Amino acid sequence: MTVISTVVPTYATISLAALAHNVSCITEYLPPSCKILAVVKANAYGHGAITVAHALAKQGVERFAVASLAEGIELRQAGLNAPILILGALFEEQIPDLVAHRLTPVVSDVRILPALTKAVCAHQAPYQIHLKIETGMGRLGLSTEELPALLDSQILRSPLQIEGIMTHLADADGEDGTFTERQLGVFHAMLEQICLRGLTVPLVHAANSAAIVRFPTTHFSLVRPGIMLYGYHSLPSSVPAPALRPVLSLQTRIAKLRTIPQGGTVSYNRTFVAKRLTKIAVLPIGYADGYNRLLSNRGTVLIQGKRAPIVGLVCMDMTMVDVTDLASVQIDEAVTLIGQQGAESIGADEVAGLLGTIPYEVLCGISSRVPRLYESAAHGG
Repeated sequence: MTVISTVVPTYATISLAALAHNVSCITEYLPPSCKILAVVKANAYGHGAITVAHALAKQGVERFAVASLAEGIELRQAGLNAPILILGALFEEQIPDLVAHRLTPVVSDVRILPALTKAVCAHQAPYQIHLKIETGMGRLGLSTEELPALLDSQILRSPLQIEGIMTHLADADGEDGTFTERQLGVFHAMLEQICLRGLTVPLVHAANSAAIVRFPTTHFSLVRPGIMLYGYHSLPSSVPAPALRPVLSLQTRIAKLRTIPQGGTVSYNRTFVAKRLTKIAVLPIGYADGYNRLLSNRGTVLIQGKRAPIVGLVCMDMTMVDVTDLASVQIDEAVTLIGQQGAESIGADEVAGLLGTIPYEVLCGISSRVPRLYESAAHGG
């Protein structure tokens, strides 16, 4: 376990034991032939891509996916030698760096192929690519008209090799599975087009976190868990959820205590007016750290295992909470903003509910100035 320095008042703790547990939960849904392609884009959803990816590799995960070329290069330069798939859009000027760092592109636009072919022509071994099929997400992907023509063209001959084919499900976490089934029907039709041409594609993948649980027919060669790795899901209440463990907790310490008289105000624009003699704790965390300003006068934190309400506007660097009803609160006392303290807990999903968003945004929004401190898988959890 990483020792948490008392010099750092605000930090996020990442439990690698919880991460390992979540991998096990995901694996339970899969047949032995289906493997995990771990999505570690957006700094592993705010958890720290480099450390998380290396931890997942130690747990047997063999493939990783990121959104951008820069994210892929960061992992490669950090010593991750596993295949790294670039899910997002690529541009011609990025291709030399893509090839130099042995990253696998997802081709969703045929216009990139001539430049890619030229860049890899000196390679002795075929350069592997994945093709993305647009089946209903309405974003990136080859249309159902483009794919057959592409398969029949010469451009996908050596030095390029189709290692994988994929699609992206738009509504796997929706109440009604009809649209997902429709997307899968389109995807299967495109797989048939590949088979009719005598082509073999080793890797086929469509399932995101929700589809892993809800749609076993999406368990092809690979699945692409994202949010499930980090302990959350977006499944409707009608679907039994896996017993995931949140990986990240967010903590700080009380920096200042002051007493506000009845009628006194707190923070910018005086949005909180004390109705009684009120003890205020000032916390050294604010929206520049990713603690959302919309939590002003709405959210709560945990102190002494009890909830304390946020009062006044959340500032760039500070947040104030009402600790009047807590006994003998002290400066330096521990504060949990996301995570568990005693019998109480606040999840990223609860915070997201207050903000009218999803846990993804809450986790990804924790800024880079908040240190990530890692508890090893051996530490427990």
